Amino acid sequence: MPQSSPSGRPGAEAWSGPGGPVPRGVGWAVAEAREPEFVREARERFGRYPHHVLGTLRADGSPRLTGLEADFRFGELWLGMLTGSRKGADLHADPRFALHANPGPGTDLSDGDVRVSGRAVEVADEEVIRRYADEVRPPEPFLLFRAEVTEIVRVSVRDAMMIVQSWRPDGGLRRVR
Repeated sequence: MPQSSPSGRPGAEAWSGPGGPVPRGVGWAVAEAREPEFVREARERFGRYPHHVLGTLRADGSPRLTGLEADFRFGELWLGMLTGSRKGADLHADPRFALHANPGPGTDLSDGDVRVSGRAVEVADEEVIRRYADEVRPPEPFLLFRAEVTEIVRVSVRDAMMIVQSWRPDGGLRRVR
């Protein structure tokens, strides 16, 4: 896959799947620059617990949910996994994903509910992979994907009112109470 920068960002190629073209997403830093407070709160919500739930699509189109330690560093959201994993094979076949933040203990969802959707782009740049591995020390061999974010959703309850906030690169932040 061609690389256009040392961050591991791909060139202009887009992916088209069974449901049609997948919209181009943006890197985490771009999302945070466009809507700083909302995106920072989403990242902090993921940071409260190390393990989250990744949704991918199997080869037959059915959903697969698996655990994942999402990682935010270098201005990106990274999805790392062992080479040969089913979720890695899923993302190679269809890069669309949904990542759900660990809801934490209890049933009150006091920290809110945060989800990120997008397209996972495998990093082929050896320098980026080495830089990541030097900081994270993941089990090897591993696959590394950079998230192109197409949507961030946060659901919370404040003053007995449900608040749904959603952000998309092409539509900005929406709030529904």
